[in-house]
Formats: sequence, structure tokens, C-alpha cells
Amino acid sequence: MDKDNFCYVNERFADLQLLRYRLNGFEELSLQQKKIVYYLSEATLYGRDITFDQFGKFNLKIRKTLEAIYLTYNGNRECEDFKSLVVYLKRVWFSNGIYHHYGCEKIIPDFPLDFFKNVLYSIDEKILPLANDENIEDLFFLLKDVMFNPNFLPKRVNKAEGEDVIVSSACNFYENVTQQEVEDFYNDRKKNDLGDKQPISYGLNSKLIKEKGIIKEIVWKEKGMYGSAISHIISYLEKALEIAENDKQKKYIKTLVSYYKSGDLRTFNKYCIEWVDEKEAQIDFVNGFIEVYGDPLGLKGSWESIVEYKDIEATVRTQKISNNAQWFENNSPVSPCFRKKKVKGVTANVVCAAMLGGDEYPSTAIGINLPNADWIRAEYGSKSVTIGNLTEAYNKAARGNGFMEEFVIDKETLSLIEKYGDICEDLHTDLHECLGHGSGQLLKGVDPDALKSYGNTIEEARADLFALYYIADYKLVELGLTPDEHAYKSQYYTYIMNGLLTQLTRIKPGNDIEETHMRNRALIAYWCYENGNAIRLVKQDGKTFVAIDDYSALRSLFAKLLAEIQRIKSEGDYSVAKRLVEKYSVKVDKKLHFEIIERYKKLNLAPYKGFLNPVMKPVFNDQGDIMDIKIDYTENYTDQMLRYSRQYATLI
Repeated sequence: MDKDNFCYVNERFADLQLLRYRLNGFEELSLQQKKIVYYLSEATLYGRDITFDQFGKFNLKIRKTLEAIYLTYNGNRECEDFKSLVVYLKRVWFSNGIYHHYGCEKIIPDFPLDFFKNVLYSIDEKILPLANDENIEDLFFLLKDVMFNPNFLPKRVNKAEGEDVIVSSACNFYENVTQQEVEDFYNDRKKNDLGDKQPISYGLNSKLIKEKGIIKEIVWKEKGMYGSAISHIISYLEKALEIAENDKQKKYIKTLVSYYKSGDLRTFNKYCIEWVDEKEAQIDFVNGFIEVYGDPLGLKGSWESIVEYKDIEATVRTQKISNNAQWFENNSPVSPCFRKKKVKGVTANVVCAAMLGGDEYPSTAIGINLPNADWIRAEYGSKSVTIGNLTEAYNKAARGNGFMEEFVIDKETLSLIEKYGDICEDLHTDLHECLGHGSGQLLKGVDPDALKSYGNTIEEARADLFALYYIADYKLVELGLTPDEHAYKSQYYTYIMNGLLTQLTRIKPGNDIEETHMRNRALIAYWCYENGNAIRLVKQDGKTFVAIDDYSALRSLFAKLLAEIQRIKSEGDYSVAKRLVEKYSVKVDKKLHFEIIERYKKLNLAPYKGFLNPVMKPVFNDQGDIMDIKIDYTENYTDQMLRYSRQYATLI
């Protein structure tokens, strides 16, 4: 398919838009590389049920019930209630469960409970996800509250101040335990590691439960919880292992398999170190219990996977940044005691995503920096990627949609954004992932989890501020990364506009800001708005706009806030972290919120976007050997989700 004729935009429903991404250059990979991508992609798709279960105890039961109804219901499929049920099912697929993928609030069906009951009772019991002692009536009485009662398990992740964030969160990482019990349980274990130079990430790959008054961990491993899914993942990792591109890649895949078998977090540390050390292979991947944003305490890792291959030409950009990592660290506006004296092992690439899975699908990041352990970053370095083909898809889909024209203050600023916006968006992602997350250091003895539920927001603010400060530096012009000394202004404007105004389109009226990245952007934007004279909110023709009067002064504000955020992180200053987040990044101005939503509605745009995966089709010879991997972009959303539910079903 010719690149210019590739259709990026696909289906739309509710507040969601599905896009396609293209595997640019895949045809030029060797057969060995294509086969590695294929095997790793299968390992990616076999973890899907894990994420559903992690995001809510009843998610799999709900998904399978809705799928059974969709596939076999013989009633009026054209009535509005059934159409609403189909949309609800699509939203459940998109969010890996019944909680909104971004806001974490429960998605309440638009069809009535009575309709659901009648439809459910019309389905053959044999195809419903019933336990041995269950019948349809039991299933209905369970699901009616889980799905329809807005007060029953209302949020997947609750970080509201003053509440027990464990008891009030519906994520399936804990059972019958309180926040205090969780904190005490892991603090006791950390005492055993005092002085350990290679601490483990306690709780990362387990569920914590209390039975008969005893608290214990159930580890996610091949012969433990999620074992049936993990065994499939292992089988395809081992196929990739057999044809790995080099010995270092073979080594880290072997260690990852060992970790999945044992569940030993020290083996996970070993895997992370080996993974960071491998820099030459064109194919790379993430597969495991990685990001902790789905846990209100930031301990448990949601399962996710992405398979990628280097965009060799575009990687020249990120390598210029990584090759100068020490210069950026040395010239950071943070206190010297919080800087790394020696930046180690920073690797940055632009990649093409080849397959997305788990918490990275359908909604995914456009940049990744791993591993997350601060001590590994400090001692061994990290890998950063900007996912170029996903950014390409977003940019292509946004062309001419009227968004910027509605919210940018004037034609001069709009022209600036049109000229420099794409370049600076990519650079901001590069700087955020490559240098921001990898910068700075904790003081000796500071617990990486000291900031508790505020840690994720502070960390994302730290990385964003690092990127915002340096994107305006003349060093980027010298390196040929920005065309001139004015380009950065496009990023400053769109970032502040998003933090103060346009990200409000993603929040339901009456709700607070909950999602980590949204809190981070609000914190930065509102702190700068209230602590300097660089930014104003102005009215024109009854509409609110951002005005930036002094870009240089705004950079100084970013520097000042970065210094404080790094201090908070380095010292583990929980009280100040809490005060900053609660003051600047949680509450929403209701009048402003209403205005922004009404303006956005008129554009008829979907505030959230996600991706359909391509279909990888192996071509076999007469002996049954793979001779090629063909890419098919024609599968639609419903067919893809139903196929995944059939082909990659591993749990219940």
C-alpha cells in the first residue's frame, strides 16, 4: 500500500477514535528479523487477558458475557438499546475493562438494566462465563451492581486526598487489605534491604491479599497467578530466543523467561540490566509487569508489551541528544547535589511500533523510557524510544480538524505552531524520555516510593520540565535539532494551552483531574500561571485563550519549578509533593470547564485516540517453514477484538 494512500483514520464511537499505524520499512527487514518480530508479537497478544483481570476483578466475566450476547443474540439488533450495548462492549475492549482508560471512572451503560437482563436470559448458558456452581441468575445479580451501580467500585484508581486509596480503588491488585496494611507490609520487607545497592521493586509482580487475618502475596509467574497466560508468553519468547539477532539479545530474553518462570524480582533486575546493555539489535521489545500508574500506591506493574524496530534515519536525531546527555545533566538548573556526576548508558532511538498489547493497547504511549528502577538508571543507564509511526498517525489524523484554529489565540501564534509544531512535539518527547526520566538522582537512603500516591505525578512533571527547559536552549540549534531560536515557542504555547485549557475536554463535568499525566501538565501550567507574569488567560469574543507575554520568563519559571520538583524527588519530600499536587493539579474551574467542553463539542472531534494492530500473516513453504511475514491492515476493530478473544484467551 502506498504510504500517501494509507488510511490512518478508522472507526469512531463514544469519545474514541481508532487509528491505524503503518509498519514503515518492515519489508526491508531480513527474514530472521521479521520472524523475531512475529514471535514477539504473539507473545505480546497472549498477555491481553492479564491486563483485563488486573484492571478489575470482574472485567473478564463482563467482556465474555457481552461477547456472547453480541455473537448469538437473536432479537432486534437494530434497536437503540442493542446498539448501545455494542458501543459499551467496544468501550470495554478499548479500556481493557469497565473503567475509562484515561479517567479511571466506571463506564456506565447507556442501555437500561431491564434490557440487559432480558438479553442475558435469552443466551444459552453453555457459552456464558459461568463458574461450576453458577447459573444465569447468579451472573446477572453479580453484574447488575458491577456494571450499573455508579456507587459500587466506582473508580479503578482513586487518589483522592483523605481516602483509603486501596479500599476505594477497583484495580485487582489487592483484596481485603487497607492502605495502611499495604504500606506496612512492604515497609517491613524493605527493612531487610537497608543498604542494599540493588534493591528489588517490592510488589511489582504480585497481588496482595488477606485471608483469615493473614496477609500474603500471590506472585504472577508461570506456576502461579496468570500462569496459563504466562506459559504462552514464554513459549513465543523462547521461539524468538532461538533466532535472536545477537548474543546479548539472546541473553536478556533468556533471563526474562527465567523471571517469568520464577517470579523472582532479583532476576527481573538482572533482566533489566542485560536489556539496557544490548544496544545493537534492530528489533527490541518490552514485555512484562512494567508501569505502576494503575496502582494508587505506584507499586504493582500493569502487564504491557510493545514490539518495535529501529527507524535508522530518524534515530540520528535522538542519538544527538543521548550523545550529549552529560552536557544536559551538567547544565541543568537543579542543585548540583541532585545531579548525576556521571551519566551512564543513555540509549535513545526512534522506532516503529510493530505490535501493541496489554496496557499499551489500544491506547498507547508515544515515548517510553525504561527501566523504572532509579538505581539501575544511575548505575547502568536506560533505553528511551520515541515511537515515530504512532506520532505520524496522530499527526496525519489531526490535519485540518479545526482544533488549533479554535483554541490558539491569534494567527501569528498559529503560524508558529504550524511551522514548528511537529518538530518540537517530537523533540519534547525525545527530551522527556531520553533525558528527563534519566536525569537527577535520589539522595542516599531515600526510598524510591517515599512520595507514595503522588510519586507518579511528580516524576512525570520532572521529565516534562526537563524537556521544556532544554527545548528552548540554543544547544539544540547548534546540534541541528531545531531550525532556529524561535522554534521552542510553539511547544511552550501548546503545552501551556493544554495544561490550562484543552486537556479539560477529557474530563467529565464535575470530576477532578485524576490521570497522572494530566495532573502533571496542570501542575506545571497552573504553577507557572500563578507564580509569574509570563502567562495570562484572556477573553476574546467571549472565549478564553492563553496569552504568553514573555517566553524567556516562562523558561525561567520552568527552571525554578524543575529545581524544586527535583529536590522533592531527590529528598523524598512527601509533604511538599502532596501540597503541590493538591493545590495545582486536581481541582477544575467549573465555569472554564463548561466553556472549553462546549467549544470542543462544536468541532465534532473525539478527545481520545487508540490504535488497531496490523495482522501478521506468516507465509509457509511446503516443509512448513516460515518464508515471509506479510502485513495486513484491513481487519476492522470488532473483528480484531473478537479474534483476540478467541485466539488469545488464556484466563477463565
